[in-house]
Order: sequence, then structure tokens, then C-alpha cells
Amino acid sequence: MNNSNTHNQRFAKMTFASVYPLYLTKIERKGRTKEELHQVIAWLTNFDGKKLQELIKENVTFETFFQQASLNPNAHLITGVICGYRVEEIEDSLTQQVRYLDKLVDELAKGRKMEKILRGS
Repeated sequence: MNNSNTHNQRFAKMTFASVYPLYLTKIERKGRTKEELHQVIAWLTNFDGKKLQELIKENVTFETFFQQASLNPNAHLITGVICGYRVEEIEDSLTQQVRYLDKLVDELAKGRKMEKILRGS
């Protein structure tokens, strides 16, 4: 992956609140629900619905979002290609975490079964 500092900084400064509605639109268009999206986000980050809404309201950056998260110990099982990059080969940890989330949302939108998305948890 192109690990340019500019690319990684873009993720660090991007706000979760700006991307969340895009995630929601993407999955709802495919017949999935907001609750399923929240379940996927909770699995990855350990944020409950209240904490998630708090972070959206505070307009936190992805950097802050993932600093406050307790990443699921099975997150390393998220593999595959998202936006042309293999998530397991991304060197910058924040960029990789953002891409983990992108990959989970993508799998949800593609109709993958929840137990597969949540890596057997």
C-alpha cells in the first residue's frame, strides 16, 4: 500500500461523523439496518450505541475514534481487498483500522451473514 504520510494524515484528520452517514446510506440501500451497522461497529470498537452517538456529536476524528476504541482481538482476521488495498498488508495502524471498518461495512452491504462478518464471535 502507498503508505505516504499524506494519505495516513488524511485518515487521521477525517471525522467519523462525516463518514458515518455514508456507511448508513450504503448499507440501507442494500436492505441492511442501522442496528446491524451498529452491531458491526460495536464488534470492532467495543462502542455501545450511546458512546457511538456521543462520538458523532463531538465530531471526533478517526484518530480520536480509534484511540478511544478497544479493538476486537479478532480484528486481525479481517482480510481482503478494500479500495484496492489488502487490509492485512497496511502498515499504518490507524489507516488499517479505518480500512477494517470499511471492509466490515462493505461485507454488510454485500449481504454477508452477520456471523461471518463478526468472525465467529
